[in-house]
Amino acid sequence: MPVFCKTNCGNKATLKRPKTGDALCKECFFSAFETEIHFTITKGKLFQRGNTVAIAASGGKDSTVLAYVLKLLNEKHDYGVKLVLLSIDEGITGYRDDSLDTVKQNRDDYKMALKVLSYEELYGWTMDSIVKEIGKKNNCTFCGVFRRQALDRGAAQLAVDVLATGHNADDIAETVIMNVLRGDIARLQRCTDVATASEGAIPRVKPLKYAYEKEIVMYAYFKQLVYFSTECIYSPNAYRGYARAFLKDLERIRPTAIIDIIHSGEVLRVKENVGLRERGVCERCGFVSSQKVCKACVLLEGLNKGLPKLGIGKSSKVNKIREMREKAQKMNSVIDF
Repeated sequence: MPVFCKTNCGNKATLKRPKTGDALCKECFFSAFETEIHFTITKGKLFQRGNTVAIAASGGKDSTVLAYVLKLLNEKHDYGVKLVLLSIDEGITGYRDDSLDTVKQNRDDYKMALKVLSYEELYGWTMDSIVKEIGKKNNCTFCGVFRRQALDRGAAQLAVDVLATGHNADDIAETVIMNVLRGDIARLQRCTDVATASEGAIPRVKPLKYAYEKEIVMYAYFKQLVYFSTECIYSPNAYRGYARAFLKDLERIRPTAIIDIIHSGEVLRVKENVGLRERGVCERCGFVSSQKVCKACVLLEGLNKGLPKLGIGKSSKVNKIREMREKAQKMNSVIDF
């Protein structure tokens, strides 16, 4: 017996939504998916008329769907924003160079300007060269820190008003779990925010905040969108991978677990007497940091001085190493004199 679309549109159901369990036809699924993203944008007031919005484009499913849907909703609901693509080339042979071809295809398909920045031009290092220096352990720390700052640098160069990222519901739920396990209260408090901004920094927004990864894949498949699906060759040992596996196990038992975790993070409140680091700017590079010297600058310093593990671990330990090196340098300069 055929199953009909739950919306009573009269069409046979094509799929079952992972998020709600509803049986829907393709067109009703498209409508529901797009309407939810539109609601996220309007409720969160993510854009203002006249804004230039940079879309962080990797060529993967999330950023491709984000670019497609934002273009569609911008035209349908007359947001009045200008959309551009911003892509970061980490310098991973056989991965990023191939995915950038997909980003260029997105540029042509969606008629958006594209800017590509590379780690090599920004930091003097590629991820391939970093991995040769430090090995495959902790390499995601370097990539994640450098990528976040590279996006900020690119957004500043483009002089955009907002930076939109493709973080989906699964990503955010994973981040909540990771921050709980690490006891990172400061990040735990803000990781579920649909928009984040620091003084002097370009705001970041997450229009796909409530979109399940499975539904993003389904949307891309049924819309026949072109995207790059190969996993990064350096990511199998990433800490996030264990949080992702745990979340998938939870989702199989309880499909609403993803949204439940996000809602839990949203209502989290930290006691007033708990001291949290305030976000300011790095005294070296001028970009967002909760330390005097940002993580990106510390990691880069370690690489350039032949101490690649300088920025790995607790900040207190890193600062102690830096202080010891500075004292040693001062002593050497006195002796030379």
